[in-house]
Amino acid sequence: MIMKRILSISLFSILAVSLSAQETYENAKFAGEDLNGTARYVGMGGAMDALGADISTIGTNPAGIGLFRHSTANVSFGFVSQQGTESFANGNKTTMSFDQVGFVYSHRAGHSSFVNVAFNYHKSNNFDFILSAADALSGASQNKLSYMKGAEGFFDIYNQNGTYVSGDNAFNQVDYLYYNMLLADDNDGNFYYNDASSYMFNRANTGYIGEYDFNLSGNVNDRFYWGVTFGISDVHYKGYSEYTENLLGAYNSSIGSVLLSDERRITGTGFNIKAGIIVRPIESSPFRIGVSVSTPTWYDLTTSNYTMLQLSNDFNENYGRYNSGSNGEAYDFSLYTPWKFGVSLGTTFGKYLAVGAVYEYADYAKLSSRVNDGYSYDWYYDSYYTNTLSDRQMNRHTRNTLKGVSTLKLGLELKPFENFSVRVGYNYVSPLYEKNGYKDGTLNSPGSYYASQTDYTNWGATDRFTAGVGYNFDNFSVDLAYQFTKQQGDFYPFTSYYGSTSEDNNICSAVQVDNKRHQLLLTLGYHF
Repeated sequence: MIMKRILSISLFSILAVSLSAQETYENAKFAGEDLNGTARYVGMGGAMDALGADISTIGTNPAGIGLFRHSTANVSFGFVSQQGTESFANGNKTTMSFDQVGFVYSHRAGHSSFVNVAFNYHKSNNFDFILSAADALSGASQNKLSYMKGAEGFFDIYNQNGTYVSGDNAFNQVDYLYYNMLLADDNDGNFYYNDASSYMFNRANTGYIGEYDFNLSGNVNDRFYWGVTFGISDVHYKGYSEYTENLLGAYNSSIGSVLLSDERRITGTGFNIKAGIIVRPIESSPFRIGVSVSTPTWYDLTTSNYTMLQLSNDFNENYGRYNSGSNGEAYDFSLYTPWKFGVSLGTTFGKYLAVGAVYEYADYAKLSSRVNDGYSYDWYYDSYYTNTLSDRQMNRHTRNTLKGVSTLKLGLELKPFENFSVRVGYNYVSPLYEKNGYKDGTLNSPGSYYASQTDYTNWGATDRFTAGVGYNFDNFSVDLAYQFTKQQGDFYPFTSYYGSTSEDNNICSAVQVDNKRHQLLLTLGYHF
């Protein structure tokens, strides 16, 4: 079915908004972290915050570095492979990954006390991921969503030299392309939409967040351990997607297809501070309790996109529209992650068995999108700094879409022989998204205005199963770990829209998608 409606008039252009922020589902890419680091840490499921003496605890409980009594250096690398998918665009299902490098310098400060200095780099987020989904559409389409946003008054449209533009933040880059290429009829000045019979979607994400951690820690009488870490995050993200719909004309006849391709890049830096303590409450027992806290990561980021809409040749033959159109934006924005808190337990049984458990909590409903509101000059330091303010509309949406996340880490290490270790671990991360969360493209927010995609996925809980082995000889160590990660989610190509009448409804169903990954990790170490 094809509908038409004349929309109201506005005199604003697509470039009217100068403030900038980011959308909830885009921001969520920076929420949480992968389980990554040394092979020993990964092999034990990351449950080493109270056990310590592993360089990867520098970013979870910095007091763990205080348990080192000898200087050491490590380097880790391996392979990550996604299960059940095919390579797409620049995304490969199997990639090599450089995951960690660092050192600890341990200095004795008394009979049984130490002061340690450490540095570690690790890949906290590996964005390499391929997502594919396809399904039927009945009485719905992506272009109808753009049409209904205008028809229901979320923004105004003005025909100026054949170009349709808007002055409301709810009007995004996808809407702009559809109104200029598909919806507008130059012959009668009206707007039309087309239903679609089905869609196909593919996306390949690549990139990473690299974490550079600098640590100062100590050991007091082998009973109390403390540590502070200053972290710098380096963001490199690239995503490319293609969304294809098969369009319908009168009497549900096939009239061609439309392809929306989108490339999004996000780069920038952030910083945070982490602190922690570990105590051994009973002098005669190796049992330890750890507590840790991490400030938000304060990100300053730059994002850019190049988005293209293309109509198939057979559609052009029927309707004589433009073959393709494109647009793009680039802007700076700020993002603040929430505080994170952790509690850990650990103990050893002789020299043969170590057991650890960690619980972490972060409320990602408090993920804060910040609007860059110009620059101010500091006369004292002779420099400029960015002014930011909260994007209240988007942050309200984030509070309704994301939620608090609990992470449970369990692990053990068994030494059947003096120089040989066997490790197993389990890691559970509760869902980040509310089950009924959705991408709201009608918000009066710069995050909605600059959006160049309509799809979103509500991912469920994450389960990680790990195992590993290690061998020490002389001053060298070799550790190998395997990690299997699985997660399921509900994918939507666009947000369902319920209009003022049932005829205006634009409803799509969820498609279940999987994220299953295998990681093989090797760590080489040297102890001074």
